[in-house]
This record gives sequence, structure tokens and C-alpha cells, in this order.
Amino acid sequence: MSFAARLETELEQFKQDGVYKRLNYLEAPQAARTRMEGRGEVVILSSNNYLGLCNEPEVVAAGKRALDRYGAGTGSVRFICGTFAVHRELEQALARFVGCESSLTYVSCWNANEGLAPTLLGEQDIVISDQLNHASIIDSIRLAKAITKCQTAVYRHSDMADLEDKLRAARDARLKLVLTDGVFSMEGDIAKLPDIVALARKYDAIVAMDDSHGTGVLGRTGRGTAEHYGMLGDADIITSTLGKALGGAAGGFTAGAAPLADYLTQRSRPQLFSNALPPTVAASALAAVRCVERQPERVTRLHDNARYFREQLLALGFKPLPGETPIVPVILGETAKAIEMSALLLDEGIFVTGFGYPVVPQGYARIRCQLSAAHTREDLDLALSAFKRVGARLGLI
Repeated sequence: MSFAARLETELEQFKQDGVYKRLNYLEAPQAARTRMEGRGEVVILSSNNYLGLCNEPEVVAAGKRALDRYGAGTGSVRFICGTFAVHRELEQALARFVGCESSLTYVSCWNANEGLAPTLLGEQDIVISDQLNHASIIDSIRLAKAITKCQTAVYRHSDMADLEDKLRAARDARLKLVLTDGVFSMEGDIAKLPDIVALARKYDAIVAMDDSHGTGVLGRTGRGTAEHYGMLGDADIITSTLGKALGGAAGGFTAGAAPLADYLTQRSRPQLFSNALPPTVAASALAAVRCVERQPERVTRLHDNARYFREQLLALGFKPLPGETPIVPVILGETAKAIEMSALLLDEGIFVTGFGYPVVPQGYARIRCQLSAAHTREDLDLALSAFKRVGARLGLI
């Protein structure tokens, strides 16, 4: 069988298994509503555009100005060809925003995570990871294990007794790095940061947290999971994204103590061997940070929308997972049912994605709704009406 034929066979199997992903093409900006090719106007309930900044005029205008000032990009990596002042300005703003001394930007948070564990860990060190951490964290640990021969351990999701067992067993390791998501994207739950930090201090470990779904989302002013708990500055390392609440384009960063960004600049391979973040993206992300700092009411509106939508789903008879975040998973059980429901909702003009195995465990397939500050009550009521009709049709309510 030829290479192409083998790929075709595997793709066909994906379709038969109900896990084949089809892309939907948008003809207008990401917003509470947009236009989808072949569908017309749809309400979006599947985006990480938590604060509605993807098409905020001042965010877009900042990117346009940067394109005129700096051009398309650096043309090479930062230490070889130089970097732009907007990168430094953004990194200073991000560090301040998440309560750290310094930060370093990457072209994605995947790259930020990928550059963390393999750079910081050696044979004498151990990384201890939450069971439900994002795939980028998992791959970072796999890389570190392969490259540096560090030790690894996994603790049961948010199980502090199990984390303490793992820390106790690793007492003799030189560096003990606890890695966790701030907000777990499939469940919508929040890491137990106070307990994690307390255990880390007890066992002389450091804590790194990927706050991609917390930055701009949690805390009174949107500064993330640490602010949510009143712990700004207490996580040793924060990685996060610019591709969700902070403008939604691309990019990520790692923040921490003053020497961290410098050390990663010297040794982190995704930083050393990748072009800098495009200046248009850096400038629009900087404008997004400033917008959140000036308009914390966006965060309040986001949580009001999430609370209303979760309560109304419960009233209709659905069973969304409880939580405090704008990620509202509706558990359906079987993968085929989740995919069928998402298709029927799209027919009703509601764009929301169904997830099944292997993205989530067998029997826990779901529709994952993600709310935005940009949603109006009319948008949400339109979506709820569609959920009611489709849910009744499928015998779910």
C-alpha cells in the first residue's frame, strides 16, 4: 500500500469512528455572531474569545499601525537579527498583568510550554504533572524526559493527597517542578492553587501553571487564576496565551522571576530557533492587555453571561458540569450523540463543538459551550431555545 493510500485508509477509519474533524470556514471576524460559509449568520459558543476582543476596533487598529511601523516580521530569530521595541513593551505589560517580574513571548503557548520543561530540568530533577493537563504540557514533559532524562510523575486530577505522595517520594530530587493547568479546558474547573503552592513550599518544589484559560478570565480584573485566589505573585512560573482572551490572534508567553526570561532567552529551543511573534500580533495583544486593564467590567459581564447560561441550561433539564468559569460542558455520554447534537445545533444557527473519545474519556462525551463578554442576552436566549429544541428531539430533556 502506498503512503498516500495508507493515510486515506486511516482517514476513512476516523470518519467511521466518528472522530473526523471538519473545518468550518468563517467569512467575518470572530465575534458573538459571525457569518459562516454556507450557513449565513451563526451564534458562536465554541470560541475562546472570552472578552470579545478579537474584533475590538482599538485592538485591530494597533495591529495595523504596527504593520506600517515594523513591517511583516523579523525575518529570523530574535538574537540573530534583532527584535522590535513592541516585543519588549508587550513582555513588560504581560509580566505586570500576571503579577510576575519578567516575561518572554513565544509564537504560541504550545511553544512556551514546550520550551519550559526541557530547558529547566536535568537528570537530577523531576516534573510532577496533573493527570488532566493540556497536551502541550504533556508533550513538554515527554520532550524533557527524552532529551534530559529527567524523572516524571503524574498525580490524579486535583488530588492533593496524591500530589503530596509524589512530592514525598521525590524528596531527594534537585529540582521538583509541579506543573498544572490553571483552568482545565475540557472540565472548566480551576486548579487548587492555594493547596498546590502550600505543598510545593512544604517540599521545596516550584509551581508552573499554564493559565491559558484563566488569563483575562478569572479574578476581579481578569489577571488569572492567581488573582482568583488572591495569590498574585505566588506561582513561580506562569505560561499563558495571547490567542484566547487577549485578542485571539496567536502567541504565548512564560512569566516568572527576573532571571527566568533571560535564562529562557539563552537556552529555550523554541525561542532560539523560531522567529519572533509578528509585530502586528504583539501590538494587538498589547492593546488587548491595556483594554482589559481599563475595562474590568468586561470580566464581570463574562461571568454574568456564564452564570446565566449555566442556570438556564439546568432549568431546561440539561446537566452542565458545575463551575465558576465560562467553560460550560454539557455531558451527553456517547461520542456519536455529542457529534449529532453539535450538527443539529449548527442547523439551528448555533456553532458549538461536540467532543468525544479520545479527547475525553469513554462515556463522557460532551458539548463544550464557551461564553463571551460579547454575547448579548438575545444571543444566549437564541442559543438556549436551540438547545431546548435539539435536546427534546434527541430525547435528552
